[in-house]
Amino acid sequence: MQKRIIGKTKEEVSLLGFGCMRLPTLTGGEIDEEQAISMIRYAIDAGVNYLDTAYNYHGGKSEALVGKAVKDGYREKVHIATKMPVWLLESPEDCERLFREQLERLDIEQVDFYLLHSLNRDSWHKAVQNEALEFLEQAQSEGLIKYVGFSFHDELPVFREIVDSYPWDFCQIQFNYMDENYQAGLAGLKYAASKGLGVIIMEPLRGGRLVRNLPAEIEELFENAPIKRTPAEWALRWVADHPEVSLILSGMHRQEEVEENIRIMQDAQANSLTKEELGIIKQAKEIYLNRVQVLCTDCKYCQPCPQGVDIPRVFTMYNDASIYNNFDGSRWLYDNLIKNEHDAGRCVACEQCETLCPQHLEIIKFLDIAHKAFTANP
Repeated sequence: MQKRIIGKTKEEVSLLGFGCMRLPTLTGGEIDEEQAISMIRYAIDAGVNYLDTAYNYHGGKSEALVGKAVKDGYREKVHIATKMPVWLLESPEDCERLFREQLERLDIEQVDFYLLHSLNRDSWHKAVQNEALEFLEQAQSEGLIKYVGFSFHDELPVFREIVDSYPWDFCQIQFNYMDENYQAGLAGLKYAASKGLGVIIMEPLRGGRLVRNLPAEIEELFENAPIKRTPAEWALRWVADHPEVSLILSGMHRQEEVEENIRIMQDAQANSLTKEELGIIKQAKEIYLNRVQVLCTDCKYCQPCPQGVDIPRVFTMYNDASIYNNFDGSRWLYDNLIKNEHDAGRCVACEQCETLCPQHLEIIKFLDIAHKAFTANP
């Protein structure tokens, strides 16, 4: 497994990190512990040494699963990263209370990489007001946290403000060939790296959108390319091509995905893509931009909806139907949402989802558009 240095920490980490937000699940939605632990340990045995989880992943069950996965000698082989749920902070005391709960869930004595989770302008100010930075400094001095950082979902000026406000060790940003100039983007990547921060990448496949349900034009583009690569390989190699990238997280749901990502990351060197290869990815980006209607990454931060609307599912259906111009063929799927009372027509515009969306999507507007598209007379 290829290794890179994560900024000023000087820690050597695997280029591939195992994101524990999309672990395999059972029929009822619970984590399939046996399969998840097997996948994580397979990755560690293959050289992956960074596991990323958070307080809220899998309904609060991901951290405990990671704790189980690193038993039997695996703890010494990996860096564990988790995140403070800043949105739950109501007082300075909450910082330590939540962190202690996370240590208990993980069943470890030290968190290697600890992040303030999903910072934007408002949550950043909330973290400051509730003395999260003072907590990080104290916990780090006590050896409870090794390195401190933050994950980010807002505009570039806010990112620069946060980077400059504290002696962070690393940060985590969304970055893929569709998001080169979105949120922190390429400019933020370079800015953080120039300050000595390690930069961890999330959503390199945009929640799987760059590898599933490809438009026919993109399939043809990749099939006719002189170098044969899977859609995941094109996307991951584009991210890895940037030398400022320290580590790339992938939320792997199946064993096959683990194996493919390990294969790709073994030799995805920085500055290795040719001009022709970069041109192919640019063409794919242009095709997507002309077809995708809602840039949702299926992170599920908007869930649960008080009215029961399955917002990510609605947007997945709408995007897929838009890409393939196949609303007629997709209506039966949407009819099932209506029958189960999870359709967009139940939206009452309470705006709760929009306050939680890391992508700052106009969710209410897009729900209305999608509902009308699926319920219009054929």
